[in-house]
Amino acid sequence: MTHHATLRTTVAPSTDTPAVPPSHDAVDVRVVGSAGLTHLEPLAFATLDGRTAIHTNVTTEALDSLCDRLEAGTLPTDGAHATVAHDPTEPPQPSGGPLSAGTRRVLARCGWADPTDPSPLDGGLHTNGARVVEAVRDAGLRPRGRGDAAHAVGPERTVAEEWDAARETPGDPVVIVNATESDPGIDGDRLLLEADPATVLDGALVAAGAVGADEIVVAVSEADELARARTEALVAAATERDLVETSLEVVTAPDAFLVTEPTMMLESLEGADRIEARRRPPGPAEYGLFGRPTVIHTPRTLAQVAVLGRAGTVGAPSDPGTRLMTVTHGEKRATVEIPTDAPLRDALRGVGSPWFKMACVGGQFGGLTRTLATPANADAMHGARLGTEGAIELLDDGRCAVALAGRRAKFAREENCGRCVPCREGSKQLHELLRDVYDGEFDDGDVRELARTVRDTSLCGFGTAAARPVLTALDEFGPEFAAHANGRCPAGECR
Repeated sequence: MTHHATLRTTVAPSTDTPAVPPSHDAVDVRVVGSAGLTHLEPLAFATLDGRTAIHTNVTTEALDSLCDRLEAGTLPTDGAHATVAHDPTEPPQPSGGPLSAGTRRVLARCGWADPTDPSPLDGGLHTNGARVVEAVRDAGLRPRGRGDAAHAVGPERTVAEEWDAARETPGDPVVIVNATESDPGIDGDRLLLEADPATVLDGALVAAGAVGADEIVVAVSEADELARARTEALVAAATERDLVETSLEVVTAPDAFLVTEPTMMLESLEGADRIEARRRPPGPAEYGLFGRPTVIHTPRTLAQVAVLGRAGTVGAPSDPGTRLMTVTHGEKRATVEIPTDAPLRDALRGVGSPWFKMACVGGQFGGLTRTLATPANADAMHGARLGTEGAIELLDDGRCAVALAGRRAKFAREENCGRCVPCREGSKQLHELLRDVYDGEFDDGDVRELARTVRDTSLCGFGTAAARPVLTALDEFGPEFAAHANGRCPAGECR
């Protein structure tokens, strides 16, 4: 009997090279992108006759042993994280562990497909873009991530409305894939470009067709070398095979938190000596890159476009689709995908414990909460004053809410662009008020009033989000501030 055996080994985001076994002629060995399970990678997907055994934290020696068993016609199930029967042309969907959290629609090919293979673009969704555009419009798809220009306009702005604004503006439109996310707690955009850039580019080509753009620019943080290299390799392969007519270019931007903000990213691409937020209106759709109408979406948004076009929509009707959440709990870290009508706690399956003191939802400027019962859609998360940027950080009993709020205020003070007074001076004063708490001076009303001023009057999303950790910490953990003013840290973190 002839067996068709395949072994896929992943590259974790934190590593430079995968563990790769010696050559095995009877086994098809492929190096693929991360599956998003940072603390379990490198992973190995050993496939034989329609069944796949998934192994975690593999070494070169372990991969060599897996290949030996595949060559002998035996599926190596001993010690496997999971074993799944499935269509060999489709990724496995385990019933347990982090790979089973939520639903892997956007992440389906991550860890399974060759990220440099341009074949998905051959006859991809963009070849029938008008149908996908209407599907996006009918669904009311909303943007994902702080780097998306539609997200910066307001929480109810849809992707289709951003496309309409760019298409109706005179000029030569351009589409920018903003993959410059530098928040240390958010991996979604980088993961997609490392593991499945074809899905992102297919969505970008749909967007380009919607606005009449013949140019797509992929902006990647200079620190994300693997994401850049794989996207460049995919673009080169697609160009060589004449799979797309649109111009595709990959460029780098500084690895800085503020650069992700859409207008500051534009300033970076234009070579500005000092990167500052632009005043709005007009937004990038009306006046973007070198004055051109510009559509700016994150990889997460464009992947949602592609998956919606392929498989229809799921989730909350007001915010359809899924949301990628990077969950961090101590040494564990994984990027998972949950429908927008599912509670945030569903993202913890196999990654984080449900027993925690507090969770910071939304990255560096996320909101603090004691519970993750809130659905993962934008309306519910905004209502709960949680960030929608795509991160859940779980913090246990030894962590102090006052110290965390202070560190985030200090970050805002040091990293803001300096253009608008509310953010520049407000973040400085807010940080000083929080430092005064340790000296026994605490006025809840003063801190709240200043934080709300920063939130409500800042020029861009940096300032409007910067006050969120402080305000939610006061609401959820107010007694800890009073305790610090009396010289005591209930968590024991502060000395």
